[in-house]
Amino acid sequence: MSLKQQAFTGVVWTFAEQFGSQIVGFLTSLALARLLLPADFGTIALFGVVMAIAKVFLDSGLTASLVRTSNADDTDFSTVFWFNLAAGIILYIFVFLVAPLVAEFYTLPLLTPLIRVYAIILIIDSLVSVQGVQFVKNLDFKTNFKIQLPSIIVGAIAGISFAYFGFGAWSLVYASLVQNSIFTLQYWLYSDWRPSFTFSKSKFHQHFAFGSRIMLSNLLDVSFNNIYTILIGKKYSTVELGLYNRADSLKQLPVNNISSALNKVSFPLFAKISHDDALLKDAYKKILSIVIFVIAPIIAFMVVSAEPLIRFLLTDKWLPAVPYFQILAIAGVLYPIHAYNLNVLQVKGRSDLFLKLEVFKKILVVIVVLASLPFGILGLLWGQVITSIVALFINTHYTGKFLKYSVFSQIRDLMPSLLLASLCALAVYFLDKMYIAGLTDLYRLCILALLYAGLYLGIVLLTKGKEIGMLKELIFKR
Repeated sequence: MSLKQQAFTGVVWTFAEQFGSQIVGFLTSLALARLLLPADFGTIALFGVVMAIAKVFLDSGLTASLVRTSNADDTDFSTVFWFNLAAGIILYIFVFLVAPLVAEFYTLPLLTPLIRVYAIILIIDSLVSVQGVQFVKNLDFKTNFKIQLPSIIVGAIAGISFAYFGFGAWSLVYASLVQNSIFTLQYWLYSDWRPSFTFSKSKFHQHFAFGSRIMLSNLLDVSFNNIYTILIGKKYSTVELGLYNRADSLKQLPVNNISSALNKVSFPLFAKISHDDALLKDAYKKILSIVIFVIAPIIAFMVVSAEPLIRFLLTDKWLPAVPYFQILAIAGVLYPIHAYNLNVLQVKGRSDLFLKLEVFKKILVVIVVLASLPFGILGLLWGQVITSIVALFINTHYTGKFLKYSVFSQIRDLMPSLLLASLCALAVYFLDKMYIAGLTDLYRLCILALLYAGLYLGIVLLTKGKEIGMLKELIFKR
């Protein structure tokens, strides 16, 4: 199978996995949003910060190093496996001990037992990271699909059942434990690889030399990405944090489904062609153009239909999240550009530059947060938009040098999709206000979706947008 055929197959199965997982997850979140209160989601978001940071230490960037190492052997895999397992156990003990301090910081005693139980996931996840890498390196995303979907379905059933019987925030904890346990068991069943009792110091230092910078970069990224969760949880209430959390999750639906799915394929694909700058640049431009072409109109439509969308999906009690979602969505549309630019640095082996950029961006985040804090939650959210725009210029700096593809060239190539999505959204917004707003939410959403899709696709076909050709090439000329 050629590299292009591998990439296409990878995209198909990754999208199947991503969309299948997200559909189940989305339906689950709808059910839980009706059974639980915003404060329950806010409570989960608080200790989610602790777990996100712990998971960065758990991986330590070693899996990324394995993916980019073309001649990785059993010694490489076993070394990383034993390190991850030891790290998972040590991190669990650490999180167990600091849980009371986190609960005291937020003056929420319930956090102590919640964190201690939920942190068991660290040990569970440490058992499958290497098997996951092997499937990724082989672009075997079909197996990932067969593993992910059943795990998510069973976890969803568990979560809804616990919520129905009144377990509150605990239902989300138990659901995650069930899902991750089944996920781990399946990985061991589908994978033929078993760790040998081998640990190579030289191999570990080789991977850690690369991975440590990725780890520090991810640690900075996770810590500062969650700075808003920390501030809102401390300064305001778990209700406000729950609203913010749901708005951010809704924003992530199109972003994670499409850009993250392609990201799973693009990273190992970029790694295979990292030696050829011309080929890498061409692949990078095509993937980025396609993902923005698809994500931009979806995000724009969700922004203009946010009120009926949230009321229909989550009920009236979540309506205060509407302005949160609309602001966050503006920043979200730029996420794929950030992610793919940083992917180029990783496949080039320049984790030092990756870390350098992260440090610059975190300094920017601190400045913007301090400046926007006096303006309340909405001020903080608009600060995220400003940060995302400025970070775009930071992330594209070295990619521009390596591939001779500057930020202005990238913006020029992506601007047609971004402008068209915005103009169609503006047109649909005025049509909604003048003629459609009085209808029920379901009819209103259906009509708005048809109007937007017809307008966007109609203009693209009339103007013969290049993205249509790229999609055809990806699907039919494998």
